Amino acid sequence: MITQEYIREELKQVKDPEIPTISIVDLGIVTGIDVLENNDIHVTLTPTFAGCPALRLMEDMVKEHLGSYPDLGKITVATSFETTWTTDLISEEGHAAIKKHGLAPPMHNCANISMEILEATKCPYCDSEDTKMKSPFGPTLCRSLHYCNNCKQAFEGFKPV
Repeated sequence: MITQEYIREELKQVKDPEIPTISIVDLGIVTGIDVLENNDIHVTLTPTFAGCPALRLMEDMVKEHLGSYPDLGKITVATSFETTWTTDLISEEGHAAIKKHGLAPPMHNCANISMEILEATKCPYCDSEDTKMKSPFGPTLCRSLHYCNNCKQAFEGFKPV
C-alpha cells in the first residue's frame, strides 16, 4: 500500500538544485502529499520565495523521480503559496545538510530577523562563534556573507525567515 510517508521518504532522494546536499523534503518545501485512487500522487510544493528560479525544475524533478516507479499512477505537482515557507520548516537533517554544504544553517524560531541575529552566525567549518558578518547581502536573497576569525574561512550564512 502506498502511503504519504512512503512518498515523503522517496522524495528525500530529490535534491535542491542550488544546495545539492539537502533534499526538498528536508528543506521544507514539500508541504503536501496526497495519495489518491489508483495510486495517483499529488505533491504540493511551497517555494522558499516567490521568485525562485528553480521552482519549475523542482516540479519536473519530482515528476521524473516518482514517475520512475511503476506501482504509482499519475503524478501531479503543484506550487502553492497558501502556506508560507519559513526556515523553521527545515528539518534537523536539513540543517546538517546545509552545514555539510559549507553554509551556516539558520537559527530556529526567528520571528524577527535583525542585524544582531545575522551577526551571531556560527562558522559551519569549526563551529566558532568568533565570526564577523561582512555583508547582510550574499549571492542570493537568503544568504549573508561572513568571516570566521578562528579558522580564517569565509562563509555564507542562511538567513532565518
